[in-house]
Amino acid sequence: MGIVAVLVAALAGFAMGAVWYMALSKPWMKAAGIPTDEHGKPQGSASPIPFAISALAMILVAGMMRHIFEMAAIVGPMEGLVSGLGIGAFFITPWVAMNYGYANRPKALTLLDGGYSILGPGVIGLVLGLF
Repeated sequence: MGIVAVLVAALAGFAMGAVWYMALSKPWMKAAGIPTDEHGKPQGSASPIPFAISALAMILVAGMMRHIFEMAAIVGPMEGLVSGLGIGAFFITPWVAMNYGYANRPKALTLLDGGYSILGPGVIGLVLGLF
């Protein structure tokens, strides 16, 4: 059952990212400095590699979150949601902000990616709490 929970939670986190970045694609591409074509689509975006990396990352994050939840006796969807939001807000987003600060990336990019870095683990935690 644990593998199923991890895979479903990873899929939910991936889907949350799809919704987040589709809704915020224009400001994200601008902040990230992604060149676009005349239709506003990213240039050279046909590669499946970023999606494969994202899928693997979601599985790794969901797997470790499940392990943490088991060790900390975090049960139920609300505990999972709050714990996931906390992991995103206090572990992942500060790390993203630190890296973007050193790379002199725009603050808008930090906020956009940081938002998903909080909501993604929140959704993963919510789903893990359902199992």
